[in-house]
Amino acid sequence: MVEIKTDTSVDAMREAGRVVAEALTAVREAAGVGVALRELDEVARAVLREAGASSPFLGYHPSWAPTPFPAVICTSVNDAIVHGVPTGYRLRDGDLVSVDCGATLDGWVGDAAVTFGVGTPRPDDVRLADTARAALDAGIAAAVPGNRIGDIAHAIGRVCRSAGYGIPQGFGGHGVGRTMHEGPDVPNEGRAGRGLLLRHGMVLAIEPMLIGGGRDAFFADADGWTLRTSDGTRAAHAEHTVAITDAGPRVLTVR
Repeated sequence: MVEIKTDTSVDAMREAGRVVAEALTAVREAAGVGVALRELDEVARAVLREAGASSPFLGYHPSWAPTPFPAVICTSVNDAIVHGVPTGYRLRDGDLVSVDCGATLDGWVGDAAVTFGVGTPRPDDVRLADTARAALDAGIAAAVPGNRIGDIAHAIGRVCRSAGYGIPQGFGGHGVGRTMHEGPDVPNEGRAGRGLLLRHGMVLAIEPMLIGGGRDAFFADADGWTLRTSDGTRAAHAEHTVAITDAGPRVLTVR
């Protein structure tokens, strides 16, 4: 089911999105060489707590996962694509980190992700992360009334493929509102002009995921959550919660 939000509801979602943006900013500022992933999770928890928000990630237990998710952020490092569990791993110079965060505030959810380098960045990683953001921007630009889900998917896929990157099939964006995952699914590759018609009041989490080696193959780590590239190459993830409005796309998870 696809819920059409009122303008008032979208305004409320913007407040949840603002908390997400603050948490991601704080995590990025705290992420340095020697910092443990669990410590970054504590940083995000503090931001949510200060805002009076809760986490839609903490305790989330989809049917494919062996255990409930134990943290408020996903921390995916280097060859991890998404869903990385914060552990005691300490960041090293040159690591590439994707952080995904959600917040529930007054019953509404925001969801966003960012990829960044730690210490001295590798040129290939900079290009990968920049392309993820460019794909996200292209997907957002296509999120207008009268377009279709396929237009968003096509825009994202075109940016990723033209840069020579792979796309993990079966994973992508989704509707968001009272819960973290609502209809519709938003693939990261597809045919323009196909799929659900976009309308004012729809709210989508648009989230390109790129595999640096160009292959689409991946596997689930032993923890049952983390997805990793099958060839060991690095990955990037970028995401915003976006409201479709008659005035154009409204990004709800910017600071």
